[in-house]
Amino acid sequence: MPDSQLSNSLHDRFIANLDFLASNDAAEQLAQINRGIEKEGLRVNQAHELATTPHPQLLGSALTSSWITTDFSESLLEFITPVHKNIHDSLDFLADAHGKVASLIDNEDIWAASMPCALPTDEKIPLAQYGNSNIGTMKTAYRRGLGYRYGRAMQTVAGVHYNFSLPDAYWNLEYERYCNQLNQADTAAGTFSNTRLRHYTDTRYLDLIRNFRRNYWLLIYLFGAAPCVDASFLEGRPHNLDKTGTRDYGMPHATSLRMGDLGYQSAVQKSLFVCYNELNNYIATLQGAIKTPYPAYEKIGTLVDGEYRQLSTSVLQIENEFYSAVRPKRVTQSGEKPLHALRDRGIQYIEVRCMDIDPFAPLGISEETIRFLDTFLVFCLAYPSAQCDEAEFRRIGENQARIVKFGRDPDLQLDQHGKLINARQLAADLLGKMQGVADALDCANQNTKPNVKANQKHASALATQREKIEDQSLTPAARLSHELQQSGSSFLEFTAAQSARFMQQHRARNISSQRNNAFNNEIAASQKLQKEIEQNDSMNFDEFLKQYYSR
Repeated sequence: MPDSQLSNSLHDRFIANLDFLASNDAAEQLAQINRGIEKEGLRVNQAHELATTPHPQLLGSALTSSWITTDFSESLLEFITPVHKNIHDSLDFLADAHGKVASLIDNEDIWAASMPCALPTDEKIPLAQYGNSNIGTMKTAYRRGLGYRYGRAMQTVAGVHYNFSLPDAYWNLEYERYCNQLNQADTAAGTFSNTRLRHYTDTRYLDLIRNFRRNYWLLIYLFGAAPCVDASFLEGRPHNLDKTGTRDYGMPHATSLRMGDLGYQSAVQKSLFVCYNELNNYIATLQGAIKTPYPAYEKIGTLVDGEYRQLSTSVLQIENEFYSAVRPKRVTQSGEKPLHALRDRGIQYIEVRCMDIDPFAPLGISEETIRFLDTFLVFCLAYPSAQCDEAEFRRIGENQARIVKFGRDPDLQLDQHGKLINARQLAADLLGKMQGVADALDCANQNTKPNVKANQKHASALATQREKIEDQSLTPAARLSHELQQSGSSFLEFTAAQSARFMQQHRARNISSQRNNAFNNEIAASQKLQKEIEQNDSMNFDEFLKQYYSR
């Protein structure tokens, strides 16, 4: 089919999908989007240095708490919201969680940026500790392995993960539409075949993921907030950054160094072709990486002098080691592996992992950003999504690297199907296509008909991003760079001031007695549960780990 005919076909299918989204039934379900936020933040002392103190016991057990845990390091907090359908509810919980933590830690702040504060030498960055249960020991050993493989400094880089899903009722509607289009009946007494519906839902989430991967360079441009790093982060690491201050290093047009070679990237993982065309292929690829030894990791060893340096010598120790900008996810049951949960029960939600902490937002993410993310994700679902081959998979990686290093260069070009096209033009075209999705989401949330003026919060969020395309100085990366240049402050000085200001707001937060009681109850319950897990272990760790990998 000629390119022009193909383009017209894609456009027609997209318009038909927009019409479906704007229908009353679909709009009702779009108003019920499920959201969850996982926001990381380093604990720092008053000297802008990493706080090497243990995870505060007053916050409960990092192993079992549902709302506050740690990521790689004892110093790296992770705030977890419940699933909410209302954006304000998500942000209110996140604000209360920050307020509660701020009230319980003294002489420490939560770092307000993705790139870390002043770091000690690698071996002094403390690994997260989860007690002496088998699962707790495994979590720490996994992190020790990450330190040996990639260095501990890399693991102090923080971000915001955004979890997104559409309600089951939406998928029922879409599947019914799909069956009607094919003139195929798939009902028995008005009930869908659960197996076919689950396969359809998995397929559509993978459609979304492939389009996300094609276009997430746009998110890095719009929301990247890491154009520079402190010198301590680069200690002993090769780099090609320019010195931009007494302690700062960066690149003139960088957006998010967190998403580049200095952040969560790995030459080993770059060699993987992780296919998002079929769920079974995705699972098989990651399972293969978990089972395939890698020579450099074999040299590290596993059990050395009585200590586990890593869980295994394979390309991946476990599924979560695969550093992807987006993941298909399913909540796991006790003792269940993430890939097994996907295989047995399908995709439940999408985890977006490419968002930097916004250093200008007290919570690291704003309502406007969330509304744009929803628009972007629904667009990725609505736009026709071709399957991805390995050549395109590699092009996507190349485009990401370009946008990370040169995203604010007005002359930057990205590879689109083998053709180099100006990134600003591509961005403008994408945002133009998203307008219909933003309008549909606004109507859905206001319970109004299409083309009727509503409270246009999604459209407004979209308009804000258009301004960033027209003027790169409005992007977070450019704003941060400008602040440093104008004030003469270092990255550490500026971020420390932001962190202290935000902590004042967190400590002044008026948390309801009901929410505060819920936090206190969870703190106590998590500590009790950790003790129960430790008491109930029935085998030694060697046997536990062997059984884990044999399942």
